[in-house]
Amino acid sequence: MAPAIAHFDYQRVPVAEGVSLTAAVGGTGPAIVLLHGFPQTHLMWRHVAADLATDHTVICPDLRGYGASDKPTETDATTYSKRTMGADVVALARALGHDRFALAGHDRGALVAFRAALDHPTTISHLACLDVLPTLDMWDAMHGTSAAVGFHLYLMAQPPGLPEQLIAAGADAFFGHFLDVWTRNPDAIPADVRAAYLDASRAAVPSIVADYRASAGVDVEHDQADRAAGRTLAMPVAVLQQDWGVALGYDATALWGAWASDLRHTTVTCGHFMAEEAPTEVSKALRDLLAR
Repeated sequence: MAPAIAHFDYQRVPVAEGVSLTAAVGGTGPAIVLLHGFPQTHLMWRHVAADLATDHTVICPDLRGYGASDKPTETDATTYSKRTMGADVVALARALGHDRFALAGHDRGALVAFRAALDHPTTISHLACLDVLPTLDMWDAMHGTSAAVGFHLYLMAQPPGLPEQLIAAGADAFFGHFLDVWTRNPDAIPADVRAAYLDASRAAVPSIVADYRASAGVDVEHDQADRAAGRTLAMPVAVLQQDWGVALGYDATALWGAWASDLRHTTVTCGHFMAEEAPTEVSKALRDLLAR
């Protein structure tokens, strides 16, 4: 049996023409939507979701192109833009009866959450972004040898064809590499969950690549347009970042502060997969955010 978030119901919800998302839903109370990162599914939130569900309605979808959600063929740059994926999330919450909700995302999910919060400021009440920089700032910050950690960003930014073929030829090695090197505590991702991540990623190579390709193109354009227009995040924002233990060459607090006036930036001692490696700290940070 595939892993699941215990005591959560699973639903298939249409969010756009020809696109439905699969989401785990549990708890009662004010709504919070939790978005997963790469190369994962909604399962990365299993510990945090169970904690928050004691007094919140918690919605954990697989993003468009990932997990058990639909994977539309990339027809143009907008198919997997964060604007499109953010609109999916808003439609999902509304279909479940929530016109206003808090939103938290990790990695890719944080980029979707960031875009949704900029595009839907009256809908998103609170925003949390875990271990990522906004797309525009990420590309600006990556230079020299420090960019080596993000080699996959450059690979998947290439035109359709080559990246899909290279990754599909060794999908388990490719996705497994990140699960192995981005964690400081391998036990945080047990064997059955790791296998579920690899199975889901192996089946979604074209859509995952399309998601990353959008971040090197149309997503940057959207961020640039908002920066030029002076748009910022109107809601309370929490940013959690892993403690790298080395100088990163950029000031994450300052970069995020340019987008969010009501910002709290927290460093967590763990690897990249903080919701699995440090769920207690992540839950506390989200509860602190929701209390603001």
